[in-house]
Amino acid sequence: MWTEGSSAVTDWLHHLLILPILLPLAVAAVLIPINERDRTVKGAIGFGSTLVVFILSMILMRLAASGTASLPGSGVYQLGNWPAPFGIVLVLDRLSALMLCLTSGLALAAQAYSMARWHTAGHHFHSLFQLLLAGLNGAFLTGDLFNLFVFFEMMLAASYGLLLHGSGPIRVKAGLHYVAVNLAASSLFLIGVSLIYGTTGTLNMADLATKIAAIDAQDRTFVEMGAAILGVAFLVKAGMWPLSFWLPTAYAAATPPVAGFFAILTKVGIYVIMRLHLLVFGTTAGASSGFGQDWLVTGGMLTIAFGAIGVLASQAMGRLAGYSVLVSSGTLLAAIGLGHGGMLAGALFYLVSSTLTIAAFFLLIELVERGRDAGADVLAVTMEAYGDFDEEEEEVGVAIPGTMAVLGLCFCLCALLLAGLPPFSGFIAKFALISGLFDAPAADLAAATSVADWIYVALLILSGLAAMIAMNRIGIRTFWASIEGTIPRVVVIEITPVIVLLAACIFLSLQAGPAMRYMQATADDLLAPLTLSDRVLSAPRAGSN
Repeated sequence: MWTEGSSAVTDWLHHLLILPILLPLAVAAVLIPINERDRTVKGAIGFGSTLVVFILSMILMRLAASGTASLPGSGVYQLGNWPAPFGIVLVLDRLSALMLCLTSGLALAAQAYSMARWHTAGHHFHSLFQLLLAGLNGAFLTGDLFNLFVFFEMMLAASYGLLLHGSGPIRVKAGLHYVAVNLAASSLFLIGVSLIYGTTGTLNMADLATKIAAIDAQDRTFVEMGAAILGVAFLVKAGMWPLSFWLPTAYAAATPPVAGFFAILTKVGIYVIMRLHLLVFGTTAGASSGFGQDWLVTGGMLTIAFGAIGVLASQAMGRLAGYSVLVSSGTLLAAIGLGHGGMLAGALFYLVSSTLTIAAFFLLIELVERGRDAGADVLAVTMEAYGDFDEEEEEVGVAIPGTMAVLGLCFCLCALLLAGLPPFSGFIAKFALISGLFDAPAADLAAATSVADWIYVALLILSGLAAMIAMNRIGIRTFWASIEGTIPRVVVIEITPVIVLLAACIFLSLQAGPAMRYMQATADDLLAPLTLSDRVLSAPRAGSN
């Protein structure tokens, strides 16, 4: 339990940290026995739960931003009143609070979108959605690897059902591939955790950070083997090439609200890799300092290249969005691996911006394609290839219908954000990454940079160019030279989440200064791993003086 204060307000704050996990779990259980014909009631209860979790996340983020002095128990929640490393603890810091807000915000948008019609495509949608939310929040808050596995499996089990939601042969095929790949990753997770525990005798991440430097050479080999196997499990989830073959197909096959929420799932792998790499294998890890760093750089850059090629090759918007997820993952993995402390704040800003943008794009795709003929894309590509367009125009200057104007504006914003063009948050994020890469004094800049740094900059620019080309091509075919001319029917509850997510990106652009200050404070915390370890291990038990 939280360990400071005796006032009623402080006692209430004691338990805030566990509520983002307990509330969705309880609501998921409550929703299961409700008849499926009352989906509107189930949706209202589920949306209310997600809204409360979002408000709690905002409160926790505000507390985390104020520093550990304002956090009851220094942000450490001891389950069963067992102190670390003997018991399971939940830990709140700026990074976990940021991920909680991002997750609950996406959940609100996806759940609102689903209320239009998608939650009726199968059974127990809202229960699975709440379980996925609980698993994600638990993964971001937990302070030990065993509990991370528990929440990881909860998250995956719910995601299996959500990906298959709505059935259909394409969705079932992609879902089975998704299940098989993630079950293999779970097996690797267990093997890696077993090796680490058998060698160190602990799975608490804060405790590992203090012990890793003192491990002898023989045991260090087993710890690094376990960490490597564990890393592969999370790199599968993060979508690093060549472990990412399943992702574009699976995400493109999911229903729009599920695909939009799945935009955060790859960031779970990124989060854990960032956390373990900087906490356990950071500058205080002795001989293991920087373990796996070269693999992250190489794999991240190859993932950016693979994703950019996939973006250029994609004719369908769903697959384009899936490959955009890979570009985002590769950018973050390479930024972590390059090891420049100045890049970390930019990487966190990019994580938020890219996740919001891709989620909005996944929700937008179905609205744009709703009024299109299934064979129109093939016909358009064939006509373009053979130059068979009719140059005679019956009408000139036909007014753009209101629905298509709104959809087109949202599509343009997605294109600008994915390509990283100014003045939006995608450009600010990439600028912050490049600026952090070259943050050394001018006299030491040549020595501080390497060939890998310049390759990363080139890939960052080229991936933006690939996104711009692909989005322009699809946008022209869809909004300008469409051969169907059908206006899709879009209801307010569907377009509103898209607008809200894009508005969040614009707000992030306008408030880039305060946002970057928060990201920089988060990066400073991550680059001081022993400070977090001391806070977790020294937290007193409830009731002690």
